[in-house]
Amino acid sequence: MSDKSSSISRRDFIKATVTAIGSLIGALIGIPSVAYLLSPSLRAEEDTDSIPLGALENYPIGVPTRFDFTRTRVNGWERTSVNYGLYVWRKNENEVRVFSDICTHLGCRVNWRPDIEHYISPCHDGHFDIEGNVISGPPPRPLDEFVTHIEDGNLFVTLPPYERSG
Repeated sequence: MSDKSSSISRRDFIKATVTAIGSLIGALIGIPSVAYLLSPSLRAEEDTDSIPLGALENYPIGVPTRFDFTRTRVNGWERTSVNYGLYVWRKNENEVRVFSDICTHLGCRVNWRPDIEHYISPCHDGHFDIEGNVISGPPPRPLDEFVTHIEDGNLFVTLPPYERSG
């Protein structure tokens, strides 16, 4: 006599086999797909970057020199480009200060005027001296400043600039 309680029907065997194979195929395709989609969001990003500004000898002593660059960052699937403008002021052979060209009042771009030796914000006539300190106008604090370092005769700045208090 045959024992029906321990045997499996052909239909149940096919169902179990198709389910197992389908699950295996789903896992083989699904796990790498999910990892691919989530990996950009799990990647650690540093907020500070060192940006090369070129040879120190390119910047004359005592004259603020404009430098512009664009920084492109990828955050997950989003690509962001930010334009930076700054002024490099070389006080002497070894001392360099780098200021942002963004007015601290409303974010307008300041321009260096060599005839009066001021940075001027065209929006509300804010004036800054050669060291970025407020002389007149509505700006609430001095121009932001970048941390600098010199390696092998080349000037580098670290992003982002820091806020100076007035």
